[in-house]
Amino acid sequence: MKATVIYQSGDHQWIIFGRDPDKKDKIVDTNQHMVMSGGKAILLDPGGIELFAPMLAAVAHHVPISNITTLFASHQDPDIISSLGLWDQVLEDASLYAPWLWEGFIRHFGCDKITYAAIPDEGMDIRIGGRTLTFVPAHYLHASGNFSVYDPVAKILMSGDVGAALLPDDAPMVVEDFDDHIQYMKAFHQRWMPSNKAKQVWVDRVRQLDVEMMSPQHGAIFKGDDVNRFLDWFEALDVGIAVS
Repeated sequence: MKATVIYQSGDHQWIIFGRDPDKKDKIVDTNQHMVMSGGKAILLDPGGIELFAPMLAAVAHHVPISNITTLFASHQDPDIISSLGLWDQVLEDASLYAPWLWEGFIRHFGCDKITYAAIPDEGMDIRIGGRTLTFVPAHYLHASGNFSVYDPVAKILMSGDVGAALLPDDAPMVVEDFDDHIQYMKAFHQRWMPSNKAKQVWVDRVRQLDVEMMSPQHGAIFKGDDVNRFLDWFEALDVGIAVS
């Protein structure tokens, strides 16, 4: 499991875990994120059950497991949250922030000790150590209850499935050629994003934020001008179209 520090200032740090070389065929590659501040840590979309062992080892290399006080699930898909039952066994006192809509589904993955903290549709702020993170509504992109995560200090948006790309194993972690990158994300967005109206609401929200880095759940990170290039491209894309 590869770990990449994408932001650090003092004890405020973002780490992305992904590109597991040992993942099985037909398993979708995912990006897991961890934000640390003030001796506390939150795992964002901590991954599928098949990733738990390498994720646990990778996370423990950076922070004591006892410092993980919070988990976040952007939505209910198994690729991002089916490891919940195993995290439930190793975390002593933690909360899972996830959409209120999906509580009855996510609990099927196991949530005995971890406290479920339901995120309202309009989103909310939470504190991790000395920093505030904002859960930004991203409903229907692609789940009917869905959120992105924004860090106003690091200026990072963890965008979930928005911006996702299905890349070759040897692809770089950061988008280097936006026009070339489109081939890896166009079909995904047209199939998995069902609503042009919901897409526009999210784009309008994100344009109001100061985002220097957008890190999706699959694929590569958008930096600098490529963030706005993505927003322009996504805004113009017709989504929710039938497959011929």
